[in-house]
Amino acid sequence: MTIETAAATDPAWLQPQPAATAVALPAQCYVDPAFHARERATVFARSWQRVARVEQVDAAGDHVLAEIAGVPLVIVRGDDGVLRALHNVCRHRAGPLATCNGSQARVLTCKYHGWTYALDGRLLGAPEMGRADAFDVASIRLPVAQVVEWRGLVFAAIEEAPAFADFVTAIDARLPAGPPLAFAGRASYTIACNWKVYVDNFLEGYHLPLVHPQLNALLDYRSYTTELSSWFSLQSSPLDRGNALYGEGVALYYWLYPNTMLNVLPGRLQTNHVVPLDEQHCRVDFDFFYSQDAFVQHARDAGFSDLVQREDIAICEAVQRGLASGSYVAGRLNPLRENGVWHFHELLRSAYRSAVQPDRTR
Repeated sequence: MTIETAAATDPAWLQPQPAATAVALPAQCYVDPAFHARERATVFARSWQRVARVEQVDAAGDHVLAEIAGVPLVIVRGDDGVLRALHNVCRHRAGPLATCNGSQARVLTCKYHGWTYALDGRLLGAPEMGRADAFDVASIRLPVAQVVEWRGLVFAAIEEAPAFADFVTAIDARLPAGPPLAFAGRASYTIACNWKVYVDNFLEGYHLPLVHPQLNALLDYRSYTTELSSWFSLQSSPLDRGNALYGEGVALYYWLYPNTMLNVLPGRLQTNHVVPLDEQHCRVDFDFFYSQDAFVQHARDAGFSDLVQREDIAICEAVQRGLASGSYVAGRLNPLRENGVWHFHELLRSAYRSAVQPDRTR
């Protein structure tokens, strides 16, 4: 069922809902292949996606592969020092220019027929095309996506997306000052659930006492709060003063629409990037960053993080089975504990409505 078909048969669920009476998204949003496919255009093509770490593309010719809404990208630092997100699709017959991450490339050469491009996307040469009438090398360039660098991370967007400053200006004001945190490692998880199930789960602390008893013991559930902004939300809690894992301070859990999370803890940053694979599977890339003083804690942090992730995976996969069962009818949301979920669903409803009414302002 496409978004358009769903709207035609049951338009009520697409309309804005007050938080006090809101219900969750219907099961079709989580299990239908056609619905999942349309999210490429309505959600992912119009949003900022995390694509790299700045350290991976620090020098001229350094490049990282990425993909947004089915569009292959090569994130590359030019000879002029400018970072670009070029479409990794040759203008000749759609061959790839890069097939793996790399460093200090002088040019980008298509792996199919050898057309060669400068690091800024200009075509430099096309073998044996001299006999082609009116073939102008200078007129051919690779398309370029938007790209920004922020706090050691790189984000890209292939279509018009909200201003990136609308995401991060308020976040910058809350994050601790000091030198950039150092990358320590990545853990990736493939999960048998729709990407939105994982995001829904992240956006509420309602499940903490039952699903994460050890994490809940580190936090103050009674003081757990959620703050909403236009394109992001923040969950926060004081850390238990007696905890030996993170030390004294506050846990800040930021979510950036639609699928990026920043877990800010004393001396640490943990980032989640949720990558849709199909309607019932996603991959979560979980990266760890530390201050110089906290770096030695990585092994212990990674072990505890893996425990929490395994708990989340178990409940998210169970929820996906429930959504696919045919039994589920969208339930009421808790206005106090699930206002972050409500906020996410309202942004999605707005994006979905754009597919039904493309001229409507989001």
